[in-house]
Amino acid sequence: MKLNFKTIIDSEVPVLIDFYADWCGPCKALAPILKQVKDEMGDAIKIIKIDVDKNQSTASKFQVRGVPTLILFKKGEQLWRQSGVLQKNDLINVVKSHS
Repeated sequence: MKLNFKTIIDSEVPVLIDFYADWCGPCKALAPILKQVKDEMGDAIKIIKIDVDKNQSTASKFQVRGVPTLILFKKGEQLWRQSGVLQKNDLINVVKSHS
């Protein structure tokens, strides 16, 4: 079942969207970091990966110019965004500061 993007970001739980591309080296470096964040935070966060090459309309809607770009949503509102690779503890702190 494919969820509608708006339904996903309208969540009460913070949703971290990772806009990435398969050809992007930093995106590959970010993937295990996001897994560690999810493992540590569990149900306190949802992490969704969006391939910008396959979802160009969504990427352009959020003006994603470079990858990786991370955007944090809660209840449909964009709370934070940053491009580039962040370390696990930095990401966890960002999510907690917006929870």
